[in-house]
Amino acid sequence: MTSTPLQDSAGTTVPAPPVAKKIPTERTHHGETFVDNYEWLRDKESPEVVAHLRAENEYQEAVTAGQEPLREAIFQEIKGRTQETDLSVPHRKDGWWYFSRSAEGKEYGIHCRVKAQDTGNKVADWTPPAVEAGVGIPGEEVLLDGNVEAEGKPFFSIGGTAVTVDGHLYAYAVDNAGDERFTLRIKDLRTGELLPDAIENIFYGVAFSPDGTRLFYTVVDESWRPYQVKAHVLGTPVADDTVVYQEDDAAMWLGFELSADRRYLVLGIGCSEYSETRLLRFDDPAQEVTTVISRDERVLYEAEPFLLDGAEKILLTHNRGAINSMVSLADPAELHKPLAEQTWQTVVEHSDDVRVNGAGVTSTHLIVSIRKDTIERVQVMGLAGLGTPGQQAPVEPAFDEELYTAGVGGSDYDAPVIRLGYTSYFTPSRIYDFVLPTPEQPAGELLLRKESPVLGGYDGSDYVATREWATAGDGTRIPLSVLRHKSVKQDSTAAGLVYGYGSYEMSMDPGFGIARLSLLDRGVVFVIAHIRGGGELGRHWYEDGKKLTKKNTFTDFIDATDWLARSGWVDPARIAALGGSAGGLLMGAVANMAPEKYAAIVAQVPFVDPLTSILDPDLPLSALEWEEWGNPITDPEAYAYMKSYSPYENVRAVAYPKIAAVTSFNDTRVLYVEPAKWVQELRNKTTGSEPILMKIEMDGGHGGASGRYVQWRERAWDYAFLADALGATELLPGAGLK
Repeated sequence: MTSTPLQDSAGTTVPAPPVAKKIPTERTHHGETFVDNYEWLRDKESPEVVAHLRAENEYQEAVTAGQEPLREAIFQEIKGRTQETDLSVPHRKDGWWYFSRSAEGKEYGIHCRVKAQDTGNKVADWTPPAVEAGVGIPGEEVLLDGNVEAEGKPFFSIGGTAVTVDGHLYAYAVDNAGDERFTLRIKDLRTGELLPDAIENIFYGVAFSPDGTRLFYTVVDESWRPYQVKAHVLGTPVADDTVVYQEDDAAMWLGFELSADRRYLVLGIGCSEYSETRLLRFDDPAQEVTTVISRDERVLYEAEPFLLDGAEKILLTHNRGAINSMVSLADPAELHKPLAEQTWQTVVEHSDDVRVNGAGVTSTHLIVSIRKDTIERVQVMGLAGLGTPGQQAPVEPAFDEELYTAGVGGSDYDAPVIRLGYTSYFTPSRIYDFVLPTPEQPAGELLLRKESPVLGGYDGSDYVATREWATAGDGTRIPLSVLRHKSVKQDSTAAGLVYGYGSYEMSMDPGFGIARLSLLDRGVVFVIAHIRGGGELGRHWYEDGKKLTKKNTFTDFIDATDWLARSGWVDPARIAALGGSAGGLLMGAVANMAPEKYAAIVAQVPFVDPLTSILDPDLPLSALEWEEWGNPITDPEAYAYMKSYSPYENVRAVAYPKIAAVTSFNDTRVLYVEPAKWVQELRNKTTGSEPILMKIEMDGGHGGASGRYVQWRERAWDYAFLADALGATELLPGAGLK
């Protein structure tokens, strides 16, 4: 690797990249030794490591200095299309309407509420009050102003809030470091005073017991895995908090919620392959935790206890004999029998074409989230006759776009409506209330409460989204979402960007993004590749892209790139790739497998050294990863397979494209050391002259920095890097802010 100064594309001399010293560390598993020269960069307390990271930032700033005008232009486009003074649609909980406001020039949201009315007309009582951006309403209370809380802090994020049923006490959890460890505080909303109860180092999620005397929260272990749910009795020392449940299996994740009717605390324990639900009934004098289905049965399920015609029932969303999951109804007495002898009533039967994502209840209806033809949809049916031949037919709110996302944004047990979120690639986020079907209104009613405003003369008809299909090497058809400005011609001259994720059964669903318009307005054809390892086409789509089939994720992405190169839309020499986290692993893998196909790659918080991380069970979240990638500690085949694609270990002597690894110093999910090591190895091996950069946010976490303006600038940096590399810096005629 050269250590002499380089020249950038404008002919300006830039400094040489930082060279980390080599300190060999040996790692031996299954009879094979890997020598890692850069493992020493893991010591984030070391002044030498911090100095090296700062030098990386200085180098990155020097190399990309010429992109600053483009970054500023994209930032101003994002800002210019965003209504900065805005507010959410109020949602009702008990006797109050809760909502948040944003204000121009302010980084963080302001959380508010106003009293609700009860007139006896349920639909009217659940119609949110008319609230205006920047205009207060009589009786409005500020619960928490994020801008005040964040003052003087390097980072600010809220990890959960809860209010007592009577509306008197408000609990909120705050992170000021970016490491996803929160401090819980409780405010008396009658006086505005903070209670002396303050709980340090909790994880996401807080909830009050229905009587308001206890507060439930989650704690992580040394490897950052949530493993305890604890109960704090208000007014008692935190040291006396009791452990409701502790999960000792290092490969299982723990969380909790209240049942819809708030009679139970529901503990969810699981990994991606099987789970266990435990229930604590609040009015049980013994406060005994009971198990619904033991994890030993290896069933992946969720359970919701509720009353059906006054009788205790448990709603099960499960994969027992149903790879795409189904919904059943169980009598609690059945659960005491061996699983093979239990009788459940089918509510939503299994389908090879429909993935059941989840189910819940209100006092009158069942709500089911499904995925069909890659699209997430919502169905509802009345509880009357549930699980019997007299069960009602499902009703699905109807939308008129081909590619969209509709999901339950909230439901309340006693409400006559459910809140739905809706978006598509070019329809800004909409909030609907769906009035649940009644005999008088059997189709229900969809009421639009808000469409997020987009300023700057935005017109969705300026853009086109189509569903296309690439063919994988094994003949599998891979769905693609292809987004472009309508003025781009199919003459093989445009620039292209391929985005992917492909892990954890996460689906890259259609969604509106203001920042993305800045690329489309510069003529970039944006392809979202719905590759295996995601969940878009059901459970098998996920299972065909994990563990010993993980490479399908990478080859699908390359096949999607080949589709774009042959599509007639783009110049094959002007294609870039983008992905983050597990999608950053994808970026590292495709950079090694097909570097010649990309002009540039941006890997955000990239998981590029997976073997080192997963082989160390003490590192954050490592054991939880075994269900996704395999366990290379105990399984030589899993080890060899992971070693064959691990980006850091497979860097080779080829001409790599321009690469930017974007990370955060305090990220607890993908440690900064992974991209830091990867970048060094890329610079050692590349035979080309393109710059390989690392941009590190010294105050951020896994999601980057915390304020919205800072996040817009981060996105502008990524997009300017890509647009510059693709020669797509100029707006198309008539495009851009109006």
